[in-house]
Amino acid sequence: MDPVFDTRMMARALALARSARYSAMPNPHVGCVLVRGGEIIGEGSTRPAGGNHAEIEALQAAGDAAGATAYVTLEPCSHHGRTGPCVDALLAAGVRRVVAATSDPNPQVAGQGLQRLRDAGVEVHCGLLEGEARALIAGFIARMTRGRGRVRAKLAMSLDGRTAMASGESQWITGPAARADVQRLRAASCAVLTGSGTVLTDDCALSVRVGELGLEAPAAQLAAARQPLRVVLDSTLRTPAAARVLAGAAPTLLCHRRDVAIPADLAASGAQFHALEQGDHGLRLAPLFDELTRRQCNEILVESGPRLAGAMLQAGLLDELIIYMAPALLGDRARPLLSLPLDAMAQKVPLTLRDVRQVGNDLRISAVPAADAQAGAETGDVCLQE
Repeated sequence: MDPVFDTRMMARALALARSARYSAMPNPHVGCVLVRGGEIIGEGSTRPAGGNHAEIEALQAAGDAAGATAYVTLEPCSHHGRTGPCVDALLAAGVRRVVAATSDPNPQVAGQGLQRLRDAGVEVHCGLLEGEARALIAGFIARMTRGRGRVRAKLAMSLDGRTAMASGESQWITGPAARADVQRLRAASCAVLTGSGTVLTDDCALSVRVGELGLEAPAAQLAAARQPLRVVLDSTLRTPAAARVLAGAAPTLLCHRRDVAIPADLAASGAQFHALEQGDHGLRLAPLFDELTRRQCNEILVESGPRLAGAMLQAGLLDELIIYMAPALLGDRARPLLSLPLDAMAQKVPLTLRDVRQVGNDLRISAVPAADAQAGAETGDVCLQE
C-alpha cells in the first residue's frame, strides 16, 4: 500500500465523478478507477439514470480486472435498483482491493456494500479524501439523511448590495463569465425554484442555456439531454400560459393554493401542478420539499426576488447562499439583495464564508448560515408574494 499513489488514484476518481455532475442525478455522481500493477486498466463515472454505475463502466473498460484495486468515490452499492449491485460485479471480476472515499448514506447500502466485500475476502479501506467526496454529493447526502436535498440560493448584486434598479431593471449586473457559472449551477441542479413575481417581472425561462456552459462536447451533450425541473411558487396561478418558464423541453411544476382552480389555458400548457396548504405567512414550503424529495431532487437552486429569498433564509430553509458581486454601484434607490425586516443588530443573520473567488470581473461568494442561526428556525411557512 502506497499512500501517495492511493491519493493520486482517488484524486483521479474524484475528477471522473465531477465529470458526471450534470447528468447522473438522481443518482450520486461517482468516479471509479481500476489499477493493476501500478497502471490504470479501466475507469468510469456514473451514467445517466438507468445506465451503468461508475464501477460497471470501469470494469467494462478494463475487460479483465482480476487482482485489481478499485478506487471509488462512494461505497459500492449492494442492493438492486435500476441496475444490479456493484459489489457483485466487483467480486465477479476478481477485484482484490477496494479503496472507497466515503460510505453510502443511502439506508439501503449504509456500510453493507463494504461489509460484503470484506466478508468475501477483499481488502477494504474507507475514508481516503472523504471530505472532498462528500462535498461532491452534498445534495444526495442531505436527501438521504434528512429527507430534503441541498437548497442553495443564487443571488447577484452590485458592490453596494443592490440587485435591480427601482424600476426592476436588472440585466445585466454581472458579466458573461458569472452568467456562464450560473448556467453550470442550473445544469447541476435537479430543480430551480422561483416565485411568480419573478416570472411576471422578468419572464425568465430558468432553463439551461447549454451553449453558455463552456463545457467540452461530451459533458455538454449530457447536460443538454437533462434539464432541471422548474418550480414556480404561484399561490393564485398568475403565471401566463405564454410565459417562457412554461416553454421549451424543461418540465415545469406550478405550486398553488389548494383552493385555487387551474385555468384552462394553464392546464393546456403542459405544466404540472401541485397544491399546497396555506400557512400563516403564505404557502407552506415543507410539503413542497417533501414532493421534491419524492421526485428524488438532490440539488435545489433558488433563483428568486429578495422577498422569497429573505423569507426562506429566515425560515431556515437555505443551506447556502451563492452571491455574485459585480464591481458596480446602483445607488440607494435600487432594490436590496434580500428583504429582511430587521430592526436591531442583535437580529442580524450570521453567515460563515466557505469560498470567495473571482469569476471574470465579478466575485463569487459562497456562504452558509451559521449553525446557531439555523437552530430552531425552520418552520416551513414562507411568504410567497414577490
